[in-house]
Amino acid sequence: MDYTGKTIWIIGASSGIGRALAYELDRRGAALLLSARRQNELDHLLSELKGPHRAFAVDVADLSGMMDAVEHAKTHLSQIDSIVQMAALYDPSPLSKMDIATTRKIVDVNLMGMFNVVHAVLPLLTKQGFGQLALCGSVAGYRGLPNGQPYSATKAAVINLAETLRLEHPELDVRLISPGFVRTPLTDKNDFDMPMMIEPDVAAKALADGLLASGFEIHFPKKFTFLLKLLRVLPNAVYFKLAKSFSKDQGS
Repeated sequence: MDYTGKTIWIIGASSGIGRALAYELDRRGAALLLSARRQNELDHLLSELKGPHRAFAVDVADLSGMMDAVEHAKTHLSQIDSIVQMAALYDPSPLSKMDIATTRKIVDVNLMGMFNVVHAVLPLLTKQGFGQLALCGSVAGYRGLPNGQPYSATKAAVINLAETLRLEHPELDVRLISPGFVRTPLTDKNDFDMPMMIEPDVAAKALADGLLASGFEIHFPKKFTFLLKLLRVLPNAVYFKLAKSFSKDQGS
């Protein structure tokens, strides 16, 4: 599980799982390229890491900026072994109370941001002839959940995007990351009980291990994510009954 000699680009490295992954891969010997919207937080992260890493700000919702980021990366690195896209926004709401401006912003980052990253980095990876591209979805994208929009819809789309990317580019190591509940600034917004919550460092270890293992989907914690996977195969009538019961239990 050693990363010595590997160059990893983490997009969305300033907080949450992305930040914890930076610490974990630094500990395992990787050379890191770190990106997020806030340069000051990236600089602070760099000061706490041991390796000779690089960091520069980029907003995945800005295609032009994302293209410039790839060119910047190419000037400093001869190759990139893995690109891990973790950037996302989260502001859960029932559809009846949804703010459309906030929804547009979340879609721009969570979904269009994914397309922007894929569009920007795919030529680089295909020219190399190898490389890993890991896109962060969520178990929230497995099925529609009460009070989970627009986040759940964007993550369902990311799952679909990663599957298509895997089929169209078998020469690349395409991965889908599907976290359960991880204690981050995003999940701090939830006002309901989150079963089997794990800390960011635990999530980072599972993710780092998964990136080196075989397979398409990296999901954690497995005791929780396997339960969520069962929901995907339930008949609709059974699922809707369970989901309604869960919604009532949460007081919505």
